Amino acid sequence: MLRIGGKPVVEHVIGALRNAKNVSRVVVAVSDYTPRTARFLAAFPVEVLQTPGKEYVSDMGFAVKALKLDVALTIAADLPLITGAVVDDIVEHYRVCGKPALAVAVPFEIREKLGLGAGYAFDWEGKRVVYAGINVNDGKRIDESELEQEIYVVEKPEVAVNINTVDELRIAEEEFAKRAKKLSIQIRKMS
Repeated sequence: MLRIGGKPVVEHVIGALRNAKNVSRVVVAVSDYTPRTARFLAAFPVEVLQTPGKEYVSDMGFAVKALKLDVALTIAADLPLITGAVVDDIVEHYRVCGKPALAVAVPFEIREKLGLGAGYAFDWEGKRVVYAGINVNDGKRIDESELEQEIYVVEKPEVAVNINTVDELRIAEEEFAKRAKKLSIQIRKMS
């Protein structure tokens, strides 16, 4: 429910998902720990699913099973810069990768340029990367303890900026303001 650009972050994520051509259904998972979010979402054309609220992976599995999803894209609600085009690119990559699971990561250097921390950085194919909070999974295999996974490194700030700290909130606000200003300038030039 943190606000960026005058709207809660979750609203930005919903907008990106609704603009994505490769997303057929938007379902927001809530729990007893997120009552304000659940109430807020009542005004949106999205499905809301109540989960047990145990933790991210467990609730994701619960949602995939409850919704009987063949393919599930999960995205954290703290990515205010995400766009439909980036979501479409991720889903396309999942379709061609041939693996039952895909996790999106962003190069550490992009986070560093933005002033963001390392988070849970790890080495992947010679690069230092950080998970972005976006996954695509084969829903029919959700009960398997381990799935072969593709790591898709997306070199875009849209997936680098997620909000977990006060500093990350400040950086997200600054990036959002820069993008809004740039869009405003582009619109004026087209007029």
